[in-house]
Amino acid sequence: MAYTVHFAATVLACWLTAQVLAAARWTWRAPRVAIVCWQAVGLALGLSAMGLPMSLGLTAYDRPTGSALLALAGDLAHGTLPAGVGAVHLGLVGVGFGIGAVLLTTTVRSVHGAVRAQRRHRELLSLVARRDPTVPGALVLDHPSAAAYCLPGVRPRVVVSVGTLDLLDPAELAAVLTHERAHAQERHDLVLLPFTALRRALPWFRWVRDAHARVALLVEMRADDKAREVHADEPLAGALRRFAAAGHRVTPAGTLGIGDRDLDVRMQRLLVPDRPPRVLGATALAVAATLVALPISLFLS
Repeated sequence: MAYTVHFAATVLACWLTAQVLAAARWTWRAPRVAIVCWQAVGLALGLSAMGLPMSLGLTAYDRPTGSALLALAGDLAHGTLPAGVGAVHLGLVGVGFGIGAVLLTTTVRSVHGAVRAQRRHRELLSLVARRDPTVPGALVLDHPSAAAYCLPGVRPRVVVSVGTLDLLDPAELAAVLTHERAHAQERHDLVLLPFTALRRALPWFRWVRDAHARVALLVEMRADDKAREVHADEPLAGALRRFAAAGHRVTPAGTLGIGDRDLDVRMQRLLVPDRPPRVLGATALAVAATLVALPISLFLS
């Protein structure tokens, strides 16, 4: 029963940590640290959601979940089960494996959907996009709406529209291109993927949906930070301001666009620079590591 309590406590701790992260504003000053914390919460939640019913079903073995599963497998192979292990207990173990199967299936579906959307869009770009010497390293779409996005993958593409070229001055355009290249370099599509899968697997939990939105915003802030390392804050803030005023913005499925998320919040953040909170960040990372370590240790013991 102690192991069940550990898994239940981890689930509760994940929920509380998610609430704290969602309400915190220090995460805006340290988006990379916050993203790692969110990833740890998601991983710990998934493992604990699997381990909780398993540990209930394996109570009779009175050992960590990993060892108990091995013992159960051996008993099933020999056709014998200890006293206190019946159909209900085996069903609970099956529920744990079922949760794992759902999480794995939704992850695979998310990967497949993203790859398929990216492949279709890459084929479309080969037909309608063009190179422009004034925008080195990017593809240009002859479209009047504001569009600037990264098509991630093994061969990432940065795409801007003619509407964006008309909208931004050279300094602002350079900052936007650096922002989009940061998405490709740090593989932010893979950062978002587990949260997309978790949202599909647990759509009825509002805080899971909120977690996806928060991480998506932090990913944009992280790309903003990469851009501001190369360019001054004002060009990027000016670009965001122009995108906000442009109204209709285009960001195709499977891509990461600069105008996707909370432009007003990101502009204010750029115009009021602040140092990342090192103590808070280190504390948050320690809590995140503890959250992940507990369910992993129970499965590996």
